[in-house]
This record gives sequence, structure tokens and C-alpha cells, in this order.
Amino acid sequence: MSIQIKRVYEPPGKSDGKRILVDRIWPRGLTKEQASIFIWMKEIAPSHELRKWFAHKPENYETFKQNYLQELQHAEARKLLDQIKEWSETDAVTLVYGAKDEKMNQAVILKEVIEGM
Repeated sequence: MSIQIKRVYEPPGKSDGKRILVDRIWPRGLTKEQASIFIWMKEIAPSHELRKWFAHKPENYETFKQNYLQELQHAEARKLLDQIKEWSETDAVTLVYGAKDEKMNQAVILKEVIEGM
């Protein structure tokens, strides 16, 4: 299994494989060509309410993580997680996100969940 995470604003690399955007909102200032996205899975991103509440404040991260893990228990999210895992078994997969914080974001959580499946 090969899953990486990367900011969508970083240039795409040959080792990225399938680049999956895991944000609910398209990243500002990027065209589809620049982002080089294989698929945009906005349905697997945190809900608008949770995203707004989190506001990328470090003190909110642990609660954000627990609430996001609950959101990922829904059937639709499980199907998407299964799909990403399946792709990662035969190809490199890179979960791309727009947040500035490289350690506290939804892509980090998704990678942990998928690798633990």
C-alpha cells in the first residue's frame, strides 16, 4: 500500500500516482490543470460545519479529529475509503489538501484510517 499526503499547491510529481483532492472546497488560485487531480472526493472531506468550527486552530485539532472520524463512519464515506485503499494496493496514491498546516488536517487523518483498514 502506497499512500502519501501533499499540499495541492506543491507541484505534482511523478511519484504522486493518483492525486485525490480531499477538500470540500476547490483550492483558491489553482486551475484543474495546475492541480493535476485524478479525482476530487469532496464527499469524504469534513462537513462544512466541522471545517468552519475547526478553523485550523491547533487547540481544536483533537476534537476535530474525533468528530471527523465519526463522519467517516457513514456508508458513503466508507465506500470512498474502500476505493482509495483499493487504488493504493496497485498504484501510488497521494491525498492532496489545501491547508497550510501539514500535520493537522483531514488528509493526515484519512491516511491513518486507510492504512489501518
